[in-house]
Amino acid sequence: MCFPLGAWAQETSGVKGIIFEDKNGNSKRDAGEKGIHGVAVSNGVEVVLSGGEGNYQLPLQKDNIVFVIKPADYSLPLNEYNMPRSYYLHKPLGSPALKYPGVDATAEVPASLDFGLRKEQPALQFSAFVFGDPQPYTLQEVAHFEKGIVEEARKAASDKIFGISLGDLVGDKLDLHLPYAKAVQQMQLPWYNVMGNHDMNYDATTDSLSDETFERNFGPANYAFNYGKAHFIVLDNILYPDPRDGKGYWGGFRPDQLTFVRNTLKYVPKDNLVVLCFHIPLWTEDGSEFNLQDRQQLFDLLKGYENVLALSAHTHLQRHNFYTKAEGWRNVQPLHEFNIGTTSGDWYSGALNDQGIPISTMRDGTPKGYGVLNVNQQNYSLAYKVAGQPETYQIRIYNPKLVLQGQRTSAAIYANFFLGSGHDDVLCRVDNGKWRAMQLVEMADPAYLKHLVEYDMAEQLPSGKRPSNPEPCTHLWKIDIPTKLAPGAHTIEVKATDMFGKTYTQSGSYTVVTTVP
Repeated sequence: MCFPLGAWAQETSGVKGIIFEDKNGNSKRDAGEKGIHGVAVSNGVEVVLSGGEGNYQLPLQKDNIVFVIKPADYSLPLNEYNMPRSYYLHKPLGSPALKYPGVDATAEVPASLDFGLRKEQPALQFSAFVFGDPQPYTLQEVAHFEKGIVEEARKAASDKIFGISLGDLVGDKLDLHLPYAKAVQQMQLPWYNVMGNHDMNYDATTDSLSDETFERNFGPANYAFNYGKAHFIVLDNILYPDPRDGKGYWGGFRPDQLTFVRNTLKYVPKDNLVVLCFHIPLWTEDGSEFNLQDRQQLFDLLKGYENVLALSAHTHLQRHNFYTKAEGWRNVQPLHEFNIGTTSGDWYSGALNDQGIPISTMRDGTPKGYGVLNVNQQNYSLAYKVAGQPETYQIRIYNPKLVLQGQRTSAAIYANFFLGSGHDDVLCRVDNGKWRAMQLVEMADPAYLKHLVEYDMAEQLPSGKRPSNPEPCTHLWKIDIPTKLAPGAHTIEVKATDMFGKTYTQSGSYTVVTTVP
């Protein structure tokens, strides 16, 4: 999937070339196609801007990927899978021998390494898809991803300008990278990819070599691009092998990655929106999941940037994390991290729906689905689309079907607001009565527990894999259920207003009875 380039010249200690406007889109610099001034180009560590004639120069070592950082007013060339190909792999020794092949030994660097871009109107207001963890372990699960997510999402793609998958593109079997790429190709949008811990070369002996197959298939694992007034920084934040004991992995960054962040931020205005994209969330209580020193270095680099959003996946849960001075964040506005639910849900588990696709509700009760990032100038908002449901389905209500009139009960009304956080207002009313505030609780979603118990208590083994055991939900609200009502059916309404000011509603019902059989 790499970008093919022209004639080769002698190997040097650096690389130089021209960034030009490719007016006819043939990926060759033809007569009259002028250089573009002020385009950022990187070797994965250093970042430079092209000069007045589009010229640039960078140092080059034995293992570098040279790539263009997409400007807001130009588009990148795409490969057959609609993934950016404005990069050049420089690995004269090739990748080491690995179970899944890395990069073959590359030829000598060209005398002029040129990249062509197409002029486009900057999109100051736009929307983009955000996919968490497709993570198929088999071709059948690739088909589940394609049929359960891609086919639906592409019908809503007319107002989206790109998509991004936040890692775990596949589940350890890296020969599934190509079937995954063919699946997202159907979105017919530029598509960016993040490396996840299940996209690694597990037989690599050092972290810098754990992305060799990813680089072969998708290009750099650390890169950046611009749309409108938003600067996206993509980082591989998995340290493998874990530097603490040489086993497994740990969330964190290498020094060269942090240097790249520092260098790309040199050319980003302080009032722009910065969107960090990585796989493992930064949130950790004690540093066991993520290296706190590395996180602090990232926070320090972002000092002075008040508009920052982080997007992560990995957990197969959905939650919002907010970082303040208590966590080492150095700006006035907290850093908001959206740890998004996954397109694979609970690893393709649970009963099969009418399409033959696993329901795969996540352990916190969040249905599988995908996110949408909306950007307006330097501001953003987020949405979550539940797979197979209308856009209005944002809340699931759980309550008893029957209650005894006038009797005190420990039963309650629960509302799982899938996109919710502690920054939201969630209200409930019964029979068009007075709205009452619901209480945010952190516990297992009882609707998910019901789903799990039904699976375990079935007289015949249900189709599909058993769902995972529950995890506490961070977007679950509770309120007592009224019993001092007339016998008969009563209507429940829940209204949730998120941190962006958007309101969602959902309704349910229960029946008050006067006698116990």
